[in-house]
Amino acid sequence: MEIVDCEQGTPEWFAARLGIPTASMFSTVLAKGESKTRSEYMRKLAGEVVTGEPMESFKNGHMERGQAMEDEARKYYSFMHGVEPQRVGFIRDGKKGCSPDSLIGETGMLEIKTTLPHLLIDLLEKDNFPPAHKAQCQGNLWVAKREYIDIIVYWPKMPPLIKRAARDEDYIQNLASEVDRFNEELAKMVERIRKYEKA
Repeated sequence: MEIVDCEQGTPEWFAARLGIPTASMFSTVLAKGESKTRSEYMRKLAGEVVTGEPMESFKNGHMERGQAMEDEARKYYSFMHGVEPQRVGFIRDGKKGCSPDSLIGETGMLEIKTTLPHLLIDLLEKDNFPPAHKAQCQGNLWVAKREYIDIIVYWPKMPPLIKRAARDEDYIQNLASEVDRFNEELAKMVERIRKYEKA
């Protein structure tokens, strides 16, 4: 396992994650059947491997606002829990990686999400770990070899949702199998593409 000390979104960060599936996309890797998003993601990674260049990163207004609020959410979490979150750029373990929002102590991690007030209210009323983020969060624990992850779903002037999840070993075992299968398919795709160069 390698921790790459860089700012997320920089050329060094893109280089560290080049051509490998990352935790933020593990839900796509897990997609069943003829998933268009899964096959598109595989083609993008294959393009990175063949060209040696990262695919362009798409940013929209929601993503930019989320990044601006991330520090605010981290400070809130730090104050409420009396801890000092450690920021990291990228963690790579073989042919997989993750970009956790922070590491907590020796065994924990922090994932920060921002969402609009009406969506946050829905999460607060359900009062569960948000299932939409399970693949990413369990993937973070798997890649970084950590024991627990806290998620904070945040919006200014709203009460945040903070939930903790421990490692789900059965889920991680299935995820590991699916990521291995994805990487095998990816390697075959790269091999096919390189044959076109020689044709």
